[in-house]
Amino acid sequence: MVFQLSDRIAFPNPLVYEPEPSGLFAVGGDLSVDRLLLAYQNGIFPWYSFRDWDEIHWYCPMDRFVIFPDEIHISHSMRTLMRKDLYHVTVNQCFDDVIEACSALRIEEEGAWLGKDMIDAYTELHRQGFAASVEVWDKQKQLVGGLYGVAIGACFFGESMFSRVSNGSKLALIRLAHIMQQTGGRIIDCQFETPHLKSMGGRHISYKEYIRLVRAPH
Repeated sequence: MVFQLSDRIAFPNPLVYEPEPSGLFAVGGDLSVDRLLLAYQNGIFPWYSFRDWDEIHWYCPMDRFVIFPDEIHISHSMRTLMRKDLYHVTVNQCFDDVIEACSALRIEEEGAWLGKDMIDAYTELHRQGFAASVEVWDKQKQLVGGLYGVAIGACFFGESMFSRVSNGSKLALIRLAHIMQQTGGRIIDCQFETPHLKSMGGRHISYKEYIRLVRAPH
């Protein structure tokens, strides 16, 4: 079932009104901070081709793909790369550059979703302390990889990542997992399965288990 949202900041309960098999749940609404925060607190996120659709599309897959920070998989080759100390990883040092790099990576592709409206919305989330970035730098202090997402409580809702060097985004994801291990972080929401994320330790859980983790006290 796909709902048409109004100006009122509210979403139907996915446990009562099950989304489409694709995860599509609702259309319309806006990308205000209040609506985005409400969405993520219910496992809902915006994802749509801005060139093809005038309305925002909201997704809530019932089968969730997540990484538990303690289960992050670091391959032998990645451990070798990390020991070489070729790159430096930071947090929230240049959110704007990271989201712009994520957008530029796919902006010319069919179905590109990270356009100006989305960039502006997540930049405002970051300004208000609800979105974060992880940056990877080379020895020349060039930004060569990173990721960004929404951070609420003990959960990180990943949005996009990019690499300009081999394994750049993996380094960012590993650092994120390590930080969450140290701070009591619960899950990294990957939204959808990819071979890249599966190789890093991602696995499927039900929406019921997912939302229990999202809403559990920090």
